[in-house]
Amino acid sequence: MREIVLDTETTGFEPSEGHRIVEIGAVELMNHVPTGRTYHQYINPERAMPQEAFAVHGLGDDFLRDKPKFGAIAQDFLDFIGDDSKLVIHNAAFDMKFLNAELGWVQKPLLPMDRALDTLAMARRKFPGSPATLDALCRRFGIDNSARTLHGALLDSEILAEVYLELIGGRQPGFGLNIDPVQAKSAVSSTEWRPRPRPVPLPPRLTEAEAEAHAAFVAKLGEGAIWKRRS
Repeated sequence: MREIVLDTETTGFEPSEGHRIVEIGAVELMNHVPTGRTYHQYINPERAMPQEAFAVHGLGDDFLRDKPKFGAIAQDFLDFIGDDSKLVIHNAAFDMKFLNAELGWVQKPLLPMDRALDTLAMARRKFPGSPATLDALCRRFGIDNSARTLHGALLDSEILAEVYLELIGGRQPGFGLNIDPVQAKSAVSSTEWRPRPRPVPLPPRLTEAEAEAHAAFVAKLGEGAIWKRRS
């Protein structure tokens, strides 16, 4: 059984208001075991980045300007997720509406909603009345998310893979990175996989001007700003 754990970052909340996807990250699972195959792509949204969105993921106009437009990567994305693999997404309705908007704009087939498996809904059913954010679920399950200082689609999908396996009944014995997807179906790895910080940090994506603009924006909002609170 093949599943794709997926996350996106966007310029805002509604594609109908002109907001676009700026990053897609995805992790392949085979029989609930990560195969080592991932998909990661930054995307030029062809519009300015609102300050509120920049504060969430740190992807600014200068960084995204030379990235490919969605139409150029759409087929590669569809090839990776395949025709029938379940898409495991936290708050699936949000990501699916953006993916289908982008696919529709470039005349690509849309993704049926029944392909999506929503881990947010799963968590709310399993722990009614408790916080169900990705960070809250990491704390509940003892999953290390210390590298998650900003939202990032690939890291979030890697973390969500661990959360998903806990939600369906606990980490499987073979939950280890396995480069060969055929072996991943049956092999048991002795090395437990967890998302970890990169051995060499990526160079900063923020320009000095963007960092100053962000700091000034947050300062105006006072201590009640939502990104000053731990989610």
